Amino acid sequence: MKLSVKVNYACRVLAQIARLHGTGELAHVETLAQAESVPANYLAQILSELRDGGLITSRRGKQGGYALARPPEQITLLEIVKLVEGQLLDYSEVNRGQSSRRMSQVWADVRLALEAKLQTYTLDKLSAGVPDEMYYI
Repeated sequence: MKLSVKVNYACRVLAQIARLHGTGELAHVETLAQAESVPANYLAQILSELRDGGLITSRRGKQGGYALARPPEQITLLEIVKLVEGQLLDYSEVNRGQSSRRMSQVWADVRLALEAKLQTYTLDKLSAGVPDEMYYI
């Protein structure tokens, strides 16, 4: 299993948008692209997909931009990954061989455990950090 750059960008950009939640401000493509080092053209495609999937809303025009469609604590990492990637762990089941049934069960268990873990991370947790945090030892 390998997550794409696209899902990584989507999560990072949604975390940026979540930081604005409740302020009345809208996120702009150029600002998001710069903050997360994402190519603006590619980001526009990702934002369109996130909007179509119901995670964000958009407003056109000079005062336009993007905002979360729901509060950040209601949007999970699992929901984002499934929207962008589709099935989280896609196992091609081949019902041949003595171990195939057991392996199917194992992969199903792994998928469920991964989904359960991703369900525990929400955008409010991803956006909780302050940009350019300083760590002192």
